[in-house]
Amino acid sequence: MGGHNGEVPVLISQTGKLTGTRWALDRDEIIIGRSPNCDFVIPDRQVSREHARLYRSEDGFYIHDMDSKNGTYLNGSTISKPTLLQDGDVIQVALAVKLMYLGTEATIPLAVTDAAKLGLGRLRMDSQAHRVWVRDVEVEPALSLPQFRLLYLLYSNPDKVVSREAVVDHVWPDSEAEGVSEQAIDALVRRLRERLAEVDKSHSYVVTVRGHGFRLDNPI
Repeated sequence: MGGHNGEVPVLISQTGKLTGTRWALDRDEIIIGRSPNCDFVIPDRQVSREHARLYRSEDGFYIHDMDSKNGTYLNGSTISKPTLLQDGDVIQVALAVKLMYLGTEATIPLAVTDAAKLGLGRLRMDSQAHRVWVRDVEVEPALSLPQFRLLYLLYSNPDKVVSREAVVDHVWPDSEAEGVSEQAIDALVRRLRERLAEVDKSHSYVVTVRGHGFRLDNPI
C-alpha cells in the first residue's frame, strides 16, 4: 500500500457538512477526532477528542478505536480490535459521519453511479442541516419540507427509479396514499425543478420515467 503510481488510499465523507470531502491516507498513522490536533478533524460533540486511529502495515491500512465514548463502526458493526480495511468499507465515526475507504486499486475517478452514492455529484445534500448545494452554490431560501424530502429520497437512491407510491410514503408519511393526487405529486416535482433551476438552468436533475416514477440525474 505504499502508493503505486503515486496513488494513495482515500477516505471520502458521505454525510453531513463534510459530504464529498476526500482525505488522503498519505501517512503511516492518522488520528481522527474532535481535537484540532488530530490529522482529520470532525467538529462534532459525538466524536471523542481522539476517536479512531488508522495505521499502515504490510497488509494495508488498519483501523482501531481509541476507547471512544460513542464507538467506531465498520460496515455497521462495532470495532473492538484493530481491523484491516478493505476497498469499499464504510467507517462510521460515532453517529456523526460515515467515511468510505477506497484503496489504491480503486478506479479513480469513480464511476458516475458510485460518485452519486458518495455525494460527489453536482448536487449535494446535508440531511441534518436541511441544506442543498448545486455546483457548490447553496439553494436559498431553503427548500420546503416536501421538496427536501422528495429530493433526499431521490438523492439517497442513486441511479434508481423511485415509484410514485414511494414518493407519497416518504413525502407525506402521515397521509393515506389515496389522499395524495397525481396532480399534487406532479406539482411538487415541477416546483422542485424550478427551485434547482434557480441555481443551475443547464441541467434537469429530476427526471420523470413515464409509467414508473422519478430518478435523480446527478452528474459529476
